Amino acid sequence: MTEAELYSVHKGVYVPTHLHPPESLKYCEEFTFRPDDILIVTYPKSGTTWMQEVVPLIVSEGDLTPVLTVPNWDRVPWLEEHRAIQLNLEQRASPRIFATHFHHHMMNESYFKTKPRVLYVMRNPKDVFTSSYHYYGMASYLVKPGTPDEFMEKFLDGKIMFGSWFDHVKGWINAEEKESILHIFYEEMIADLKGSVEKIAKFLGKSLSPDVTEKIADHCVFKNMKQNKMSNFSLVPNEFMDQKKSEFMRKGIAGDWKNHFTEAQEERFNAVYKDKTKDVKFKFMWD
Repeated sequence: MTEAELYSVHKGVYVPTHLHPPESLKYCEEFTFRPDDILIVTYPKSGTTWMQEVVPLIVSEGDLTPVLTVPNWDRVPWLEEHRAIQLNLEQRASPRIFATHFHHHMMNESYFKTKPRVLYVMRNPKDVFTSSYHYYGMASYLVKPGTPDEFMEKFLDGKIMFGSWFDHVKGWINAEEKESILHIFYEEMIADLKGSVEKIAKFLGKSLSPDVTEKIADHCVFKNMKQNKMSNFSLVPNEFMDQKKSEFMRKGIAGDWKNHFTEAQEERFNAVYKDKTKDVKFKFMWD
């Protein structure tokens, strides 16, 4: 099926209509934030699921109950997704934890007025591309990726769900409300998960004991988290995600793109990356 059949355009970017029907987008646009809300913001395939595990455990100070008993899409719902309307989020006790794939300019009026706390996670775009390619091949609500070359052109051009990776990252790293945003790299979580847990906890004003930090980091190591059926998307019916084609939580590593890119693809990607980030002062961990 084509983009015209599976996607709608919202604020200039494609969104899968199955996940984001008009009433969900309206709900998100009218949503009222609280100053102590915690918002996990990512471009798709950049570590959202990981953060949906880490952040509730920091907030619960290591109590595993929420992550072992509540599916991650209800535990940390995407505000723009169809589930959000059904969850009575207005009634949730603070601090509420949400996720969004929205670009900075797509955020609603309440966001800019209230300035909730934001955890913005970034990942090497070559790995985002590689992970996305597998994901698009197994999810029925997404347009099939075609060949890696075809998908690469779409990716570099922002003609996929949630638009351009470059625009997404630039929008959030240049946001004016800097004091309420913490930037985190997927790669730094892989290199030092305990250190990342400490960094996030400090930003959220939580002081965790070394034992609790250790417990959270141990639970959230990719191979352990992958076993958690509340987080590995195994509860999603096959007609939406065919995990026999590709697991939703595939490898959880940095640099997997090297196992997939041809030399020509690497050259093509590098050329576009260089051009699109030439005005960026921000230091990316993978550069």
